[in-house]
Amino acid sequence: MLKWVGSKQRFAHEIVSFFPARFERYFEPFLGSGAVLGTLAPARAVASDAFQPLMEIWQTLHADAEMLKRWYKDRWHTFANGDKVEAYERIKARYNDAANAADLLFLCRSCYGGVVRFRMADGFMSTPCGAHSPISPAAFSKRVDDWHRRTKGAEFCVMDYTEAMKAARRGDLVYCDPPYKETQSILYGAQRFRLEELFEAIAQCKARGVFVALSIDGTKRSGNRVCNVRIPPRLFEREVFVTCGRSMLRRFQMGGKTLEGEVVADRLLLTY
Repeated sequence: MLKWVGSKQRFAHEIVSFFPARFERYFEPFLGSGAVLGTLAPARAVASDAFQPLMEIWQTLHADAEMLKRWYKDRWHTFANGDKVEAYERIKARYNDAANAADLLFLCRSCYGGVVRFRMADGFMSTPCGAHSPISPAAFSKRVDDWHRRTKGAEFCVMDYTEAMKAARRGDLVYCDPPYKETQSILYGAQRFRLEELFEAIAQCKARGVFVALSIDGTKRSGNRVCNVRIPPRLFEREVFVTCGRSMLRRFQMGGKTLEGEVVADRLLLTY
């Protein structure tokens, strides 16, 4: 439904294949595009993120799916019936003036590569208009209906990941897909994110008998070097690599150059 940087949509089935065969509630405290949530479609879930405009999109999906469709349709028609770049910049300026879910919904589907970037100086969204044409309101409407069904077992909350993870109990499953330390410092909230604090939250979950799966930098490059994130010893029981294809974020860093040599593989770390 949403385009979001770091989305696991194309390989969510592979990630889910490493989840425990049985668990109680499912927690996803860095929700983003919700790709893994939508693929898993758990009977009981707590899906959360600290970014309020993003979570208002998901909350509206459940509370009033037709409103979500109207938000998109209204902005799509403004975009399609005039100068696209000018219309995009107006919507982006309105969002930057007062962050809101309705504008963010359209911006994430129409910005360049779906990479929603925020300036560190003032927090304003800075991504330019994409060259592609956003999907039609009819196509978006079908996706809304599909995702409404997939996520019907989820409760959507605006919540810091530490609070969400504290709520997990023995037998629950937590999937973490945080901002990547080396490559995603331009994304919302990433400037304040500390991987060491997440490792501590994971250790506490593991001690309580909670299953935790963590997606993290693997063979992705930052500049000219391969990311090599240090993992605390004995925190995880298993490590697998999930091939992600080519990074759209790297296209920004490489000035639009070809990405044939930039295939990415994430590390999926499991406490079980």
